[in-house]
Amino acid sequence: MTHHHPLPQPPGESTRTVLVVGGGASGSAVTILLRRAGIAVDLIEAKPDWNATTGSGITLHGNALRVLRELGVWEQVNASGFAFGSLGVTTPDGTVLFVAEDIQTGGPDLPATVGMPRPRLQQILIDAVRASGATVRLGTTAETLEQDADGVSVRLSDGTEGRYDLVIAADGLHSATRAAIGIADRPEPTGMAIWRIAAPRPEGLTRTDLAHGGPAYIAGYCPTSEDTIYAYVVEANRDRASIPPETYAAEMRALAQHYGGFWPEIVKHIEDPAKVNYTWFHRLLVEGPWHRGRVVLVGDAAHCCPPTFAQGAAMSLEDALVLAELLTTRDTWDDQLLTDYHARRLPRVRRVVDASVQLGRWTLDGVRDADIPGLTRRTLSALKESP
Repeated sequence: MTHHHPLPQPPGESTRTVLVVGGGASGSAVTILLRRAGIAVDLIEAKPDWNATTGSGITLHGNALRVLRELGVWEQVNASGFAFGSLGVTTPDGTVLFVAEDIQTGGPDLPATVGMPRPRLQQILIDAVRASGATVRLGTTAETLEQDADGVSVRLSDGTEGRYDLVIAADGLHSATRAAIGIADRPEPTGMAIWRIAAPRPEGLTRTDLAHGGPAYIAGYCPTSEDTIYAYVVEANRDRASIPPETYAAEMRALAQHYGGFWPEIVKHIEDPAKVNYTWFHRLLVEGPWHRGRVVLVGDAAHCCPPTFAQGAAMSLEDALVLAELLTTRDTWDDQLLTDYHARRLPRVRRVVDASVQLGRWTLDGVRDADIPGLTRRTLSALKESP
């Protein structure tokens, strides 16, 4: 991507201004890229701690790493994470059935996969946003958005008001901005849920292995540094209210203790219920336009899928890259630009969402001869293309 320097503004004219709602992967990424082009960005984030402490681990494929490299943070990501290039499939007792070489979706210069602690990735993005010179307000949400032909007037929860040329809604799966602008799509549960925990890395664990079958649908883990991993088990989703949070460790242990290989060592560390995360899988794909007037969706606000391909953050980062590319290379910010952004993203995102949901369906339906390796290969191969 070429870097365009902003044209000098005529006297008396202000530069373009953007409000980014939400400081996760897509919101942080688009902020960094727009600031690089000299565009004024205000970023607001609802969580006072900017989500810097939540989450266990994250798996980043090459196409996510490619965007992180564009953001200028690849060195920090590489230093913080654990790179690997293959995926194992095992039986519940730990017997390895086959090992597949991972596809380098970010090209030959980047690892196929990097696992890292999710809070560390968030902190790297936070530091880059701060360094970009964006104005950041934490513990802040947008209360009202009023649009006219020239811009958006926004009242924030801290009582301040601002006027922007564009509002980018990066406020996640349950986006309040999406609802506020009248996009009716809502996330739907897929029928599965995942238990996750960070744990010390057992000696010899150097890649993701997935065990299918046993008491859970899938048991897996991913190395996140020289010393750490995150481990997860997937089961049918249950009514959350029926699972008291203080039982989370016991619930995860009850599923995980039936697996062999590295699992007996991992299970020893499933002790503190506060460190166990329980999440339902959801599917969302806004098929129609991702914008209304001058408010546009990125990331989980527009699409989300089960993490079966570990492409959630990658799709969000790619959204930010494509939107920022259009905003920094076109003279006119108009309906056509936002329509073109949607047209470029939709087929690629749809492929990932549909394939993720398909894998889940096969698992839920107990399809024995499902072509999981083939679907995985086709889906990831398509992502080698630039977004």
